[in-house]
Amino acid sequence: MLRFYTAGESHGKVLMGIIEGVPSGIALSEPDIDRELKRRQKGYGRGGRMKIESDHAEIVSGVRWGITTGAPIGLIIENRDWANWQRAMSADPAMSGSAPAVTRPRPGHADLPGALKYAQKDIRNILERASARETAMRVALGAVARKLLAEFGMRAGSFVFQIGAAAMEAADTTAMGASALAGLARKAESSPVGCPDEKTAEKMKSLIDEAAKAGDTLGGRFTVFVTGLPPGLGSHIQWDRRLEGRLAQALMSIQAIKAVEVGGGITLAARPGSEAMDEIFYSKSKAGKGFYRKTNRMGGIEGGMTNGEPLVAHAAMKPIPTLKKPLRSVDMETKKPFRAAYERSDACAVPAAAVIAEAMAALVCAGALLEKTGGDSLEETRRNYDAYIRYLAQF
Repeated sequence: MLRFYTAGESHGKVLMGIIEGVPSGIALSEPDIDRELKRRQKGYGRGGRMKIESDHAEIVSGVRWGITTGAPIGLIIENRDWANWQRAMSADPAMSGSAPAVTRPRPGHADLPGALKYAQKDIRNILERASARETAMRVALGAVARKLLAEFGMRAGSFVFQIGAAAMEAADTTAMGASALAGLARKAESSPVGCPDEKTAEKMKSLIDEAAKAGDTLGGRFTVFVTGLPPGLGSHIQWDRRLEGRLAQALMSIQAIKAVEVGGGITLAARPGSEAMDEIFYSKSKAGKGFYRKTNRMGGIEGGMTNGEPLVAHAAMKPIPTLKKPLRSVDMETKKPFRAAYERSDACAVPAAAVIAEAMAALVCAGALLEKTGGDSLEETRRNYDAYIRYLAQF
């Protein structure tokens, strides 16, 4: 079983993460993780925090001489802004009261429901943990999962196809194979907005500029995928073992994500069944695949299990709710109306959200892979995986 946890606050000393269940024998170094952290920090429309932080993950356990040992892997990312918040975020009771209480909840944030749930008079005790800063550690942990997937030829990727009202001409992922998806991801990697279409990317940049100038923010949509997955990951046996449910939860758990689709998603609701399914074919000569599909409307998942086609999902991110153009709210203490305060924020973070989604998809798929193949070491896992692939070829 692969499981992970994160801890830490936006302006705390560090972000911490633990991932357990990673087999021994996998090559893993800090540059492997930092490469993904750097991708998360890029993107047109990012705010002042990205100018302060230059994220670096320190591996503190579970790796020796560049190889995983099978023990829990512990990671730490230091918050450079901690230097300005040592008194305000100190654990020392002597520092109590060194910063004024935040009592004005911002619409669209965890501020008010979190304060009510945890009986907090100071909203900072909520907003620090609820902040999307936490996703830096998710990306770091996802980098570990990606290393495991790569050992078996599996890759996660993404691309942005809409920001605000600017959207690229629909890329029909239901007709795309692994190479086509990877091609879009490569083009997106060189785009400041993560979009593989250059003309659309320029429109996206213009809209972000306009929103920033007006003190507003923009959301958008992106596609995330994982290729190389064999059929049979996940299960139809229980509701919580269905892979699309686990994937949807993982993506929806990312701050500001409000909708997730798998494969053809909502468009399938308007089609007759004869045009919504992926017909099954068989060929011994098709790279040894045996059963295969010519379309991928199901997004690589049927009955809660992978079917051998690329896993494809789409997610929608709402505009970031921290606005220079203040929204109306009510002070928790005085109950008087006010205009919500502005804290440093991004005008648009959709490209970063796509990178975070890759990490979450990688964690879900790595977990499903280990559930199917088992193995405490890479050697054992590979032996079990190879046996399963041989079985599929003979089916």
